[in-house]
Amino acid sequence: MTNHSESTGSPENASAKNGSAENGRTAGQAGPTAYDSHGPEHQVTLRTPAELADAMPYLLGYRPEDSIVLVALHDRDGQGRFGGRARLGIPANPDDWPSVARQLAHGLVTGSERRGTRPEQMVAYLCQEPAQGESGRQVMERLRPLAQKLRIECGQLDVPVIEALCVSDGRFWSYCCSNEVCCPSDGLPMGLPGTSVLAAAATYAGLQVRGTLRELRARLQPWETAAALEQEIALDTASMAVVPRILDDANRADVAEETLELAERIMSRLAEAAPVTGALAADVRDDQLLGHDEAATLILGLQDRATRDRAAEWMEGDDAAPALRLWRALARRCVGPYGEHAAAPLTLAGWVAWSSGDDIEAREALAMALGADPDYLFARLLHQACNENLDPESIRRCLRAERRDRVRGSVRQGASEEAAAVSTAAEPAEPGPAPEGGGRARRRSRSGATVGGRTRVARAADGAKSTVGVPRSRPSTAEGTRPGAGRKGSTHPSPSGKQSTRHRDNRPGSARLGGDGTEGEV
Repeated sequence: MTNHSESTGSPENASAKNGSAENGRTAGQAGPTAYDSHGPEHQVTLRTPAELADAMPYLLGYRPEDSIVLVALHDRDGQGRFGGRARLGIPANPDDWPSVARQLAHGLVTGSERRGTRPEQMVAYLCQEPAQGESGRQVMERLRPLAQKLRIECGQLDVPVIEALCVSDGRFWSYCCSNEVCCPSDGLPMGLPGTSVLAAAATYAGLQVRGTLRELRARLQPWETAAALEQEIALDTASMAVVPRILDDANRADVAEETLELAERIMSRLAEAAPVTGALAADVRDDQLLGHDEAATLILGLQDRATRDRAAEWMEGDDAAPALRLWRALARRCVGPYGEHAAAPLTLAGWVAWSSGDDIEAREALAMALGADPDYLFARLLHQACNENLDPESIRRCLRAERRDRVRGSVRQGASEEAAAVSTAAEPAEPGPAPEGGGRARRRSRSGATVGGRTRVARAADGAKSTVGVPRSRPSTAEGTRPGAGRKGSTHPSPSGKQSTRHRDNRPGSARLGGDGTEGEV
């Protein structure tokens, strides 16, 4: 099976009446705007397979590719209402189709039941573009057994599939209707995007429909341009300077402060930049505003768990948008053997996107973080919570509380130091030996790190673990796999879940810090 981590279950915030869709918030988790529409409900009636095919991008918030999509329908006073949605990639091997159909049907039904409403019916979509030399109709016929397995699995759960559509090569076919008048064997052309009544209603409601998930993932993939080599050199150089300081208990807190201050300066720089039109142009602009050395320093600094957690506090208000842009840009800079380092910025990108109401980008970014490092516990927990449609506010409250406690602690420490200075000034000085370290009296409460995965010392401050390891070496021609999307050149543990041997880059100073997912670290 492939792309199982791309399963998405959206909240039941869409509806249908006799095949009609409530367009108040029909696009599911399309983005922050999906949560900002106000006013009376807007309903659009969907009666035909053509209208259902046109509705699919608005139900998901993006245009799926190579996907199986199931949409739940609930009965309300004799009228249908769209419920949860779930998507999986279409496995290349037909032998995997029965298990995928079973997983998708059971997952959507049980997820709906957890939210208190079991679906009464289903609508299924199979979306795949033709291979070279293949026609859309041939795709439809090739996927017919998969559509049948979906119908059987849903029927065994007493949730019948009332319509199953194949969308390919700009046309659609119905697997449930054999009437040549309305559903000819050659299929029917899809309407032009944005021209249907549903598209007009969605625009009126302020909903966004993205492009494809492939386009979304491209914003988070590492560079493959000539500049990638320059960035890798900058990462090598920064490793030799930053890693020893993080491993030194006396300097780790200073590195954290420097990392966060640099991040704040760059976020301000991004926020002040002139707006541009289009995602690609926006990413190019952000890349130009971030230097290679700055990116390298931030990427390495964020490998420390405590630093990463403080960076996660930029999750709302005016901080959220520039923070998300910065984390995307840093993920694109994790080139060559530093692909595993992308777990930190990808997780932060996923967290900020989820906190801002964009579940689609959140799921993809978190899945890519797990692809970069399958053991990254923070990404794993966030990915699970996002897929289960939990409320991110509980995490926001925790991060706000940590920030308040830290500020109060700093105020108390400053007051204590001032009082001690006043008391010392009032008393006669007594001769004594000079303090070690050139009079540096500031104490560090953080300790411990893992070098090469062999030595661990608990942090005195919070009992958490911080790990350091050398980045995995990656053949230049290899393409790794990951939940949601593959970051090229990555190497992962074996599918069995047992840790496989990781090949590390042996260049001096090259290291990965703050190994998440070890010893219960979050």
